[in-house]
Amino acid sequence: MKTAIIGAGKMGVWFAKFCKENGEQVILSSRKKEKLTKIGEELGVETADSVDAVKKADNVIICVPIDAFEEVVKKIAPSVHDGQTVVDICSIKEQPINIMHKYLGKALILGTHPVFGPGSQSVKNKAYILTPTNAKEKAFAEKYKKWLEKVGARVFIMSPKKHDVLMSVVLGLPHFLGLVACDSLLEHADYAETKKVAGTTYRMLFILAEATAMENPELFSSLQFSLPEMKKLEKLVIEKAREWLNLIKQKDPEAVAAKMDLLKSKLMKASRDYEKSYEIMYKMLEAAETDA
Repeated sequence: MKTAIIGAGKMGVWFAKFCKENGEQVILSSRKKEKLTKIGEELGVETADSVDAVKKADNVIICVPIDAFEEVVKKIAPSVHDGQTVVDICSIKEQPINIMHKYLGKALILGTHPVFGPGSQSVKNKAYILTPTNAKEKAFAEKYKKWLEKVGARVFIMSPKKHDVLMSVVLGLPHFLGLVACDSLLEHADYAETKKVAGTTYRMLFILAEATAMENPELFSSLQFSLPEMKKLEKLVIEKAREWLNLIKQKDPEAVAAKMDLLKSKLMKASRDYEKSYEIMYKMLEAAETDA
């Protein structure tokens, strides 16, 4: 089984290693020829330009930034053939899936999102989302899910729209809050000194702040500009910040306590609902296994 990896950035290299470790023949592609040759030699994999890589492959994984995605798909489209599978790994799903459907009619496509970065050693215990849009894609997603679960991933199947709504909270919001926190800490605090005396709460804050500040600006921009719920979430954060500031200005301990009690109550309910949904899911899985 030959797999073409289109894009030799950090995630492209990660997938080249991952596919090779799992017994696949890998053909790695990149626009930067000198870099590609060097990486190919280091990994011990075949290299080629994207068109040739796609022609030779059974499967294609597109690992390029969202702003270059349509250009790459259009370029490889004439080389895609019947029976081939093409998946992407973008953090946003509706846009790239629409692009693949537009240009790659011959292939079986599937939107995927590995919810982890290139620093991960494996997929074990990592979330991996698949977003099929029709019956063929759903059948392929179920097979892909079983394989990913065998190598340890936690796999979720959902619509592209639901994915993008969830990622607004899971990725977009933490990136937004982290950069705001980092900007505030560096502006108003003796940052190096505060880290020396940090407790658990502050450590969590500055870890988030630093992680998001060091993130790829292209990823941050694509999340903020493309995820559907970001304007609503950012507006909500600002509104909630004003609410808490008003409470603090009132210097009313009882009002603060009441607000925190309300949050605790909502949080406990959300946790119970989450645990209950998992109990139902596991019972359904157990029933299915018994029937089988």
